[in-house]
Amino acid sequence: MATYGSTLRRGLPRHPGGDAWPPAGDAPGGPVAGAAEASPNGQTEDAVAAGDLAAATPATTTPATAAPVDAPGPDVPAAPPVNVDAAPPVATAAAPVRIRRGLPRVAGGEPWPPAAPPAAAPAAAPRTEAPPVETPAAAPASPAATAPAASAVATPVAETTAPAVAVGAAGAIAVRRGMPRTAGGDPWPPADFVPRPATAAEAPVAPEESAVPEPAAPAATAAPVATAPRAPVAPETPTAPAPAAQPAAAASVAVATGPREPLPFRRTVWPGAAAQSRPAPTPEPARIGPFTRGQWAGVVLVGGAALLFAAAMVVFAVRWLLSLEFMQDFLVTYPGEYHLPEGAPVGFPAWLGWQHFFNMFFMVLIIRTGLQIRTEKRPTAFWSSKRDRKKKTSLTIWLHQSLDILWLVNGAIFLVLLFATGQWMRIVPTSWEVFPNALSAALQYVSLDWPTENGWVNYNSLQQLAYFATVFLAAPLAAITGYRMSLMWPKQATGLNKAYPIEWARAVHFPVMLYFVLFIIAHVTLVFATGALRNLNHMYAAQDAVNWVGFWIFAASMLVVVGGWIAARPLVVAPIARLFGNVVSR
Repeated sequence: MATYGSTLRRGLPRHPGGDAWPPAGDAPGGPVAGAAEASPNGQTEDAVAAGDLAAATPATTTPATAAPVDAPGPDVPAAPPVNVDAAPPVATAAAPVRIRRGLPRVAGGEPWPPAAPPAAAPAAAPRTEAPPVETPAAAPASPAATAPAASAVATPVAETTAPAVAVGAAGAIAVRRGMPRTAGGDPWPPADFVPRPATAAEAPVAPEESAVPEPAAPAATAAPVATAPRAPVAPETPTAPAPAAQPAAAASVAVATGPREPLPFRRTVWPGAAAQSRPAPTPEPARIGPFTRGQWAGVVLVGGAALLFAAAMVVFAVRWLLSLEFMQDFLVTYPGEYHLPEGAPVGFPAWLGWQHFFNMFFMVLIIRTGLQIRTEKRPTAFWSSKRDRKKKTSLTIWLHQSLDILWLVNGAIFLVLLFATGQWMRIVPTSWEVFPNALSAALQYVSLDWPTENGWVNYNSLQQLAYFATVFLAAPLAAITGYRMSLMWPKQATGLNKAYPIEWARAVHFPVMLYFVLFIIAHVTLVFATGALRNLNHMYAAQDAVNWVGFWIFAASMLVVVGGWIAARPLVVAPIARLFGNVVSR
């Protein structure tokens, strides 16, 4: 009979720059332990040796016979079935088995598995034709074996034997040993380990797609086997299963006809909790603008320290400058104030104190509502006029514009009284000496050697310029730009809108508000730093004295301002707004 070999696929070299592995000419055929033993029906165990190279195609569920693989081509005449079981044993010539050796099992060891010299195979002998022989009763064939097999011109001997499995001399399954379970231990499982035999329920049938085709090229030339009709085989008599008596055979069938059985030892390692659950991601900290609360705290601390250091350096530089001789002469010539014209009033009338309070009250609420308008995205209520309900605006904008009107009314009364009583000469410059005196006063403030204050009679030049800019420049700019952005501006005046775009008004209105904020901060700071009791009496009590009357009036006015700040909300503003229009809540 003829045996066949296969051409191995050559892979990558084993070392850089070497030839492809395995070397050219190596054949995978060869004897395996137990290959030359005779089967119970008189046949050789060549299929066992062939199983080391490729898994046999399990055509039946019994190890008695296997279906032939090679079928006659279109140009080859079909031959009658051959009774292979009745033929005498035939020795075949097989190519030596070359096992690919891998990495060592231990550091510094030899490649695994160890090198073993191939066993000599007996020479092939021609097989003679023999008459049909009945199957002995001691070795009954399975019912599947009774079907006539397809004819073939040349049938390998491996097709008549049991499914290919790696077995030892005693018929036990050779279990591959893996890595040691502990450092420095023996390979696992132990050398004397015997796997549990598989039962009929645990031995699934392997699909036909998993079969490995027979080698295409013959490994050695052997004498052809004469074919003869195959005698029918008696059906197998059902017998009781005996798993304990034949553990090796049951395990062999399970390995050959199905997927790999479960691990032969108890599982001791499982994935931990970290493999099934992940920690919740840290939530993103809340931000106020571009920074978080902690970052803002750092910005305030670092920025405050930097400002204090810069201010200290400026104070030292100005004090050094004022100590020079020419600067001493400058301070003598321009002490920081100049004399008012003849007939200028002295002191503050009572109406000026009331005007001052209303101006402060309206200005604080206007700044609050202005900032609220810039940050409000979804107004809670809307106001519309009774005459035109189509024009709606948010309740916050209505309150802001209403306060603007009250502030303008108070400012108009202030200007009328200011020019009627001659108090305008206190805040309107009347000489060009105001500019050098303002510079002198600014240097004295920066050097912390502040000029002498006598606000009951005359402001210094720096105060005079600041009050003039606030009353006659900043206030009109705020009024003009606010009117352009209000609902009272005529929307249909195309030429007027083109001459005065609303974008210009928005670009000027907000910086003017910032100016008022800075002015209030500087004004209040200087009032308390240059004689708080006397200055508060000037503004609130209309007297030039150092007592607590003006302070208590100031405290009461501040309570009114705080109450107005709290009351500026829709719950309080909506009933007042309904007196002048319609209020609709969202």
